[in-house]
Amino acid sequence: MTVSKEFLFALAAAAERETLPRFRQNGWVENKLSAGFDPVTEADQAAELVVRRLIEKEFPDHGILGEEHGSVRLDSQHVWVIDPIDGTRAFISGIPVWGTLIGLKDDGVAVAGLMAQPFTGETFYALQGEAFLDHRGAMQRLTCRKTENLDEATLLTTTPSLFKGAARGRFDQLESKVRLSRYGCDCYAYAMLAAGFVDLVVETRLNPYDIVAMIPIIENAGGVVRTWDGGRPEGGGNIVAAASEALCEQAMAVMNG
Repeated sequence: MTVSKEFLFALAAAAERETLPRFRQNGWVENKLSAGFDPVTEADQAAELVVRRLIEKEFPDHGILGEEHGSVRLDSQHVWVIDPIDGTRAFISGIPVWGTLIGLKDDGVAVAGLMAQPFTGETFYALQGEAFLDHRGAMQRLTCRKTENLDEATLLTTTPSLFKGAARGRFDQLESKVRLSRYGCDCYAYAMLAAGFVDLVVETRLNPYDIVAMIPIIENAGGVVRTWDGGRPEGGGNIVAAASEALCEQAMAVMNG
């Protein structure tokens, strides 16, 4: 089964009509946790609904896993994985590093993906073994840079505070080995890896909808995405995304202690 670029972009456009008009508008924010803070907005909920409706209409036998509205038919060969706004904290803070993530799995393997950032006009996507950036109609093939050593690498993560227990010490050790580290870019970090501007993204306790869409984008740009113990990343968890196999192996060795 092959999904078209036109359909992926139609999904992104539908989500954009719900997210972009609400960005920097100080709309309502609800906390999904009784202890702590996990925000959801009207834009999150509305964007996922319109994407799901288009998928249901076009592919009624496909499964869907979404952050805001649950799952259906997860035993299907083809399953769509949706995060309508990855980076809701950035969204409510007015910072344009959030994005709409839409991925497609075939027999459990991520085969197509899209990350759309409507405020900047950027759509990163992967289809049929190739990865591209569409910036307001201007096309660019995505290629990871081939950094192979930690001391030459730029490392991104959401925040070191997410690493708990021994993992925090290992992340600090990894950070001490790289050339540069930056925080807080959410899905935009993975996009910059695929575009050749950073070399490593290391995260912990991800959900599938946080990573599935980005896997084919990075892999088709020549990068590598693994769990810390070297497994496939579609299930989320502890993730290393790297510009090269050698760099991924070095990062995994540190994060595995």
